[in-house]
Amino acid sequence: QVQLVESGGGLVQPGGSLRLSCAASEFTFSPYAMSWYRQAPGKERELVARVTSVGSATNYADSVKGRFTISRGNAKNTVYLQMNSLKPEDTAVYYCNARDWNSLDYWGKGTLVTVSS
Repeated sequence: QVQLVESGGGLVQPGGSLRLSCAASEFTFSPYAMSWYRQAPGKERELVARVTSVGSATNYADSVKGRFTISRGNAKNTVYLQMNSLKPEDTAVYYCNARDWNSLDYWGKGTLVTVSS
């Protein structure tokens, strides 16, 4: 079964940048959409950004718009999240999500992003 693996999380100072990566275990996996979600302690999981396969349409949470950029790699089983101007409020576990053409969701195990001085 397809597995998603995130990387790139870590500790960064406010105003800094990080680039998250997600790759599916199967190179030929080409989902309808790939997304990044995040969940802070005691908070509900929220959608951060999404990109669809057709037309590369994107959606962003208002809280990250203008600071984060989601993109797909040349291989359609990969997705990235460039995070700039990071704020302490961005601290969370970030999860990669893929939705296939049958509307089935696949989830990574998450990568921790901590924004702190």
